[in-house]
Amino acid sequence: MEQDFVERMNKSLTDLKTEIISNLVAGNESFREIVEGMDPKDLADIASDDIDRKMIEAIGSQEMKRLKLIDSALTRIQQGKYGLCIKCGKRIPQDRLAAIPYALMCIECKTAEERRNR
Repeated sequence: MEQDFVERMNKSLTDLKTEIISNLVAGNESFREIVEGMDPKDLADIASDDIDRKMIEAIGSQEMKRLKLIDSALTRIQQGKYGLCIKCGKRIPQDRLAAIPYALMCIECKTAEERRNR
């Protein structure tokens, strides 16, 4: 894989990681504000606040998964394995990596995995 492309992906992944961390911090502040702003309320309001908290936690959970994938991709760059499918070992097309810089699998392996999980 071209070194120039790998360097651009490294920067893209690092920028994405910074953005996600910033969003998670902002999300935690929002979460704290919701919890601190809660007053004793009727059951419907408490249930609504609980749903709000769970949604914030779910968003944080998705972002944490992306963060782990990004860290994995950055590690693969350091190891010289970036851009190789973890299933079959073939090169992942640069177009796919440009769209999803933390992609673990080539399109064929990812499609097969999604079919199995249906």
